[in-house]
Amino acid sequence: MTDYVTVPKAELHCHIEGAASPTLVMRLAEHYQIDVSSIIDRKGKYRWSDFSTFLQAYDLASSVFKTPGDYSLLSETYFRMLAAEGAIYGEVFISPDHAQAAGLSYRSYVEGLAAGMERAKLDTGIEGRMIAIGVRHFGANAVERVAREVIANPHPLVTGFGLAGDERDGHPSNFSKAFRMADEAGLGLTAHAGEFGGPESISAALDFLGVTRLGHGVRAVEDKSLVRRLIDEKIVLEVCPGSNVALGVYPVLRFHPVNILRNEGVRITLNSDDPPFFATTLGQEYKTVSTTFGLTFEDQLAITRTAIDAAFCDEATKNRLLVRLDSATSDAE
Repeated sequence: MTDYVTVPKAELHCHIEGAASPTLVMRLAEHYQIDVSSIIDRKGKYRWSDFSTFLQAYDLASSVFKTPGDYSLLSETYFRMLAAEGAIYGEVFISPDHAQAAGLSYRSYVEGLAAGMERAKLDTGIEGRMIAIGVRHFGANAVERVAREVIANPHPLVTGFGLAGDERDGHPSNFSKAFRMADEAGLGLTAHAGEFGGPESISAALDFLGVTRLGHGVRAVEDKSLVRRLIDEKIVLEVCPGSNVALGVYPVLRFHPVNILRNEGVRITLNSDDPPFFATTLGQEYKTVSTTFGLTFEDQLAITRTAIDAAFCDEATKNRLLVRLDSATSDAE
């Protein structure tokens, strides 16, 4: 039987505010005298019922993070938890719009998050990077504003640019300018597509945004020619099975197309998205997918290798991570 903690893991798709545990949110809510009882039940679990109430719960939980120190605590807590589950690398989506809502400058927000990530790295060795995201339903101007802010305030740990928010709102062509700016600045590019939108949403993201990765992307399975395109163009999917099931995209894990896509030859990774909201963790994703679809230790290592290959970090860091992965492979033999 596989010891799931010993499988080195890597995560490419997790929203940092969505990684806040109810315990941490309640602690800060008490400090700032914010009432979060509507979104956290008596058992200390997040409470929401559909995508709209999930977003409301997410925004209220995010509102308790107000200072660089709060964000530092959040990132350190999350990266330590990742490392405890055997992760050697993690990328988190950061939202300048949430920072702005908290009254923080983009620079202060990033510096706070980076400080926590560095503390976690010092103790556990886990590498981390950040991907700044624009919010689709805020419109093209808002997404371009985020791109300009990221480019004007470079930070060594902010290495990617992405698009999140309501996939059904705004055609990808609206955001092509923002992605062109980010690409010219040397940032890695990813976009949420193929979660609540169908194959046409994925095709449009590929056509207009120049991404090398897709957040979710699993509904490509509905179009054979699109699956072939993903394979031919070596597009990496940031698959979040637990999130998809929790939000009702698929009824149960065994009906999720992650393994169909993997067997077809699509490059897939496993990720937790907003872990405490969906009662999951990165380790849980590796474990449940492997148990449900019969993945071996080697299969899981291959998924991690795909994530490292697709990571938005420099080659020297990738090489160090691959050495760690290879040593785990030889230890298992």
